Amino acid sequence: MPRWRRGIRWLLIVVMGGLFFVGYGPDGGHDHPGEPGIWESLRQGELGQAWAAAVQKYTCSMHPFIIRDHPGNCPICGMALVPVKPSTTGAGGGGGNTGVITVDPATQQSMGIRTAKVVRKELQRAIRTVGVVGYEEPRQYSINAKVDGWVERLYVNETGGTVKKGQPLLSIYSPDLVTAQEEFLLARRNNDALKNNMLPEIAEGAKQLLESSRKRLRYWDISEAQIAALARSGTVAKNLVLYAPYNGIVTAKRVEQGMYVKAGMELFQLSDISRVWVYADVYEYELPWVKVGQTVRIELPYGAPQLTGTVDKVYPYVESKTRTVKARISLDNRSLQLKPDMYVTVRLAASTVKDVLVVPAEAVLYSGEKTTVFVALGGGKFEPRPVTLGLQDDHGLVEVRSGLKADEVVVTSAQFMLDSESTLRGAFQKMSAPKPPPAPPVPGKKDENLEDLFK
Repeated sequence: MPRWRRGIRWLLIVVMGGLFFVGYGPDGGHDHPGEPGIWESLRQGELGQAWAAAVQKYTCSMHPFIIRDHPGNCPICGMALVPVKPSTTGAGGGGGNTGVITVDPATQQSMGIRTAKVVRKELQRAIRTVGVVGYEEPRQYSINAKVDGWVERLYVNETGGTVKKGQPLLSIYSPDLVTAQEEFLLARRNNDALKNNMLPEIAEGAKQLLESSRKRLRYWDISEAQIAALARSGTVAKNLVLYAPYNGIVTAKRVEQGMYVKAGMELFQLSDISRVWVYADVYEYELPWVKVGQTVRIELPYGAPQLTGTVDKVYPYVESKTRTVKARISLDNRSLQLKPDMYVTVRLAASTVKDVLVVPAEAVLYSGEKTTVFVALGGGKFEPRPVTLGLQDDHGLVEVRSGLKADEVVVTSAQFMLDSESTLRGAFQKMSAPKPPPAPPVPGKKDENLEDLFK
């Protein structure tokens, strides 16, 4: 054993023996009824006062995170530091709740503590957001070339023009179309010659050949009127006209006059905007208030009368850039006052949630994964209480689903000071709490000796 450790062991034995003699000798200890023993005398005397002074801490009422070992002034606001008071009991008289703190009335006034009562009432929320006018997707069309050829003439030669169904779009020269017309005329003459044939199979074959040549022209977007004119005239046309199959406006023009086009190439994009969709951006926390079928008011940017519609779809995904969800409103637009890509103001009248427990939103402290409120217990005592929140209206009230009861009183200002004080008090109590007594010796255990205290 090292010499220094052996010396400390003998010194401890001597000191403990002396204290035993003083405490239980004829002049001290508990030999005289009514007189305190040596340990009680030390605790109540100068040694006890010195120990209390040594562990006393001082803090600022306005800045609880300022902690000093001696009296003085706060380095931030200059106020006199006050002693840190240990907390005693928790809510409901249950001792040991170290989160409860006591604040004297003067300090409460300096901190500006305000409170509000937990009540039951209904929540309402009117959502005002930005919307963008868009095309109704089923009313968007792509016009493509079915055959190779040259565009001899463009009848629709600008983007933004209005097109009616059946209106000519362009005239095209295609050798394939010329060949298809010749085949149709040949099949028609053959059918006229053989339709009265004595053999039914031959007559039926000629009829089927005529119908096949007719379908070929039809599949290449040659109208029935053009096919009928071809049959009447019996003359092949060099150019054939393609007609618009839908109503709409030209939103894209991919072809120029004289251009050679190939089969499958897009020539025009048409969009019917007699009905449009408005996409409203809804933030994630507002989603519980938005439902399909809700009434919506649309405000146009140039002061036109408001429009009314309903939500017909809430999209099942979040936009990655804006962190919003799209709510879609379908509107009649025969007046064409709503222009695609126009910004509008959208007001959604959300439904009312009745008979819920609410507190002011300013009463809630958000710290990581926890939401906390401070409950005023009376007598200057405040208790931090974890809560579970629900909906929040647009008047500063938030639903509390668990953690509070009606008519309790919560703090609505200076909670961060109370939170700092509660945290510090808890830390101090853990530091100054008496250590648990050592476990009783186990009978038969031989390795217990005084030297274990110094290992």
